[in-house]
Amino acid sequence: MRRKARLDSLSAIEFSADLPVVQKRADLARAIGENQVVIVCGETGSGKTTQLPKICLTLGRGVLGCIGHTQPRRVAARSVATRIAVELKTELGGAVGYKVRFHDKVSPDTSIKLMTDGILLAEIHSDPLLRNYDTLIIDEAHERSLNIDFLLGYLKQLLPRRPDLKLIITSATLDADRFARHFGAMMIEVSGRSYPIETRYRPLQTNEEGDTQDVPQAVSSALDELAAGGLKGDVLVFLPGEREIRDTAEVLRKHHPPGMRHGGIEVLPLFARLSAVEQDRVFKTGAQRRVVLATNVAETSLTVPNIGYVIDCGLARVNRYSIRQKVEQLHIEKISRAAANQRAGRCGRVMSGVCVRLYDEADFLQRAEFTDPEIFRVSLATVILRMSALELGAGRDTLLAKPADCGSGRLVAPPAPKGFAPPSRGYDIAEFPFIEPPTPRMIADGYQLLVELNAIDEARQLTPLGHELARLPLDPKIARLLLAGRQYHCLTEILIIASALSVQDPRERPLDRQEAADAAHKCFADERSDFLAYLKLWAWFEQAVAHKQSNRLLAEECRKKFLSPLRLREWRELHQQLHAQVAEMGMRGNEQPATYEQIHKALLCGLLGNIGMKSVEGNEYLGARGIKFFIAPNSVLAKKGCKWVMAGELVETHRLYARCVARIEPEWLEEVGAHLI
Repeated sequence: MRRKARLDSLSAIEFSADLPVVQKRADLARAIGENQVVIVCGETGSGKTTQLPKICLTLGRGVLGCIGHTQPRRVAARSVATRIAVELKTELGGAVGYKVRFHDKVSPDTSIKLMTDGILLAEIHSDPLLRNYDTLIIDEAHERSLNIDFLLGYLKQLLPRRPDLKLIITSATLDADRFARHFGAMMIEVSGRSYPIETRYRPLQTNEEGDTQDVPQAVSSALDELAAGGLKGDVLVFLPGEREIRDTAEVLRKHHPPGMRHGGIEVLPLFARLSAVEQDRVFKTGAQRRVVLATNVAETSLTVPNIGYVIDCGLARVNRYSIRQKVEQLHIEKISRAAANQRAGRCGRVMSGVCVRLYDEADFLQRAEFTDPEIFRVSLATVILRMSALELGAGRDTLLAKPADCGSGRLVAPPAPKGFAPPSRGYDIAEFPFIEPPTPRMIADGYQLLVELNAIDEARQLTPLGHELARLPLDPKIARLLLAGRQYHCLTEILIIASALSVQDPRERPLDRQEAADAAHKCFADERSDFLAYLKLWAWFEQAVAHKQSNRLLAEECRKKFLSPLRLREWRELHQQLHAQVAEMGMRGNEQPATYEQIHKALLCGLLGNIGMKSVEGNEYLGARGIKFFIAPNSVLAKKGCKWVMAGELVETHRLYARCVARIEPEWLEEVGAHLI
């Protein structure tokens, strides 16, 4: 076999004796050999992520199928694959590969396949028994993302059908007990720290005028304190998001701590949307002292080398879904004690570490023990749609399909059902073996949204349109736009808009150059609709790509327009992927440019819950379900306003704002929402 030949060509597998996981290698190998499910609980830095796949190789796994190894984030999947390939002295894409959205480094003879948990979920559609794998490692399970919880529930049902499949679940917190009870599995604990860590509490200071120090200033002060004691390693700073990283980087570059002036400092950002080249800089040490400013991507998913110090602001940006208002709430919240300990554990791996917490000990002790699982923080419409399409628990006893292609580069979608006949009864999500099942209210809300989208009927069975929605790798509301694009003969335009709504906005607005950015973006604006700005921006970028002389010059042109080249590329790649997907579904773009009415009726099909009517007084709008919102300040309609509007999303920060807004006609609502009457 190709995999066996590839493995035989490798040199002897070597293990680093100083890693705690390697010290328990014999116990782990015995447990994996004797049990179908093993839970490995070990602190950050114990070597779980890189060494467990190698231990599996020594047991003969990875020959009859891949050793599938999931990570919550793309940047982690890619970096872990690179690290394991280096340790095995093989090229990336051979015995060790990775597959993430837009990037595929997997071949038919790959034995260790790193991927995001979303990729594995997508493969379930075409390979329900996961025959491509003889071993699965679900890493960072304590993060309890919706994808992880769904995977664990699915695997609990699958394991009796696949007695040859080994499942290894890793967790960095003591909450691993919950996983062990759920699977009736054996648990092995691995101590993870080689050096002691000193924890210092340095809450934000208040001056005589009553002004509280902001986080960038507090980070700078903490660096001064650490530098005064003589730094022996690099510094990892945890911040809530990209904006805070930019603000802190600006402060640090203007103020170098005294003890670090000689060699200078190198301030490096680290977040998931950075390019691969920018991310790689974080993993390469140099002569200069490095200060890495990271989101929680560095909390568990990535190990930044040579970290001697951690500065933790104690905050994270958390997305929560309000069932009552049916809107997203994006607030900065305090992290849990488990997450704080995870952050502290990033130092103390290669030297004695110091963790500076920018809050007091009493605050730490009052925090929740664990982070809320994502299943309690998001709309369940997506997972209900996915489960209904797979007919999990609905009497589907023939989970058989042709194995998916391990080397496929596109998101995998289920094949069109042949001779589809609806199951005899609707599927009840409450039957699914979640580790912690969602509340009945959350389940009802998910079904309600799918009814609004015409994806399910009153019997909770998927409609033909619902089956099509399930084939698209998008949020159900965005997927609904694409199908409406076919109906209203505007698929070409809707493909551009739908892919734009699924990635981060490529337009940048730096705090210190907001007016210049607004002026640069003005050429893309349309006075009637923010959605149409995406079409103008797309046309500009396509022309820029066609006339580019080099990637460097293209990037310069983008930056002159205050556009992110990285996000523009991501938008373009997703558009190409969706274009291929809808073509497979028999959908074709429109030959004639669509009208304003056609485009916005199609958008309404997925965004009916985001409409609003202007109040008699002020700039407030009355929306569906009695909610009240304001148009976001950066919208073209923020100052002009109009009687009826539709929004791409409703997000609550300090107020409830409608983002990406367009004016609509009230008579369109009756046509688009006829199935709800």
